[in-house]
Amino acid sequence: MITVSDKAKEKVERLMHDAELDATYRLRASVAGGGCSGLSYKLDFDNEVKPMDQEFEDKGVKVVVDMKSFLYLAGTELDFSDGLNGKGFYFDNPNASRTCGCGESFSV
Repeated sequence: MITVSDKAKEKVERLMHDAELDATYRLRASVAGGGCSGLSYKLDFDNEVKPMDQEFEDKGVKVVVDMKSFLYLAGTELDFSDGLNGKGFYFDNPNASRTCGCGESFSV
């Protein structure tokens, strides 16, 4: 399962509202090759669910993940920070053995 913190929920809802996205859209989390640690996180809004996608809902936020990415993201919490040390979404991923300094890439 992918969980969502309260701060991330607020930010996702605000972004969806600002972009005028309706309830058919979900937050798509995925993993791609790249970044200084080997794998990088990606977030988008998507209104299509593919046959092998994994779907989750936490705190009213619908999250969809392709099966390949789910292998890396199982048990991850999506959070949001607006502090002085960095602003944006970040992943608290228990599967990551190493992360880069900016938190945008990881390795397992």
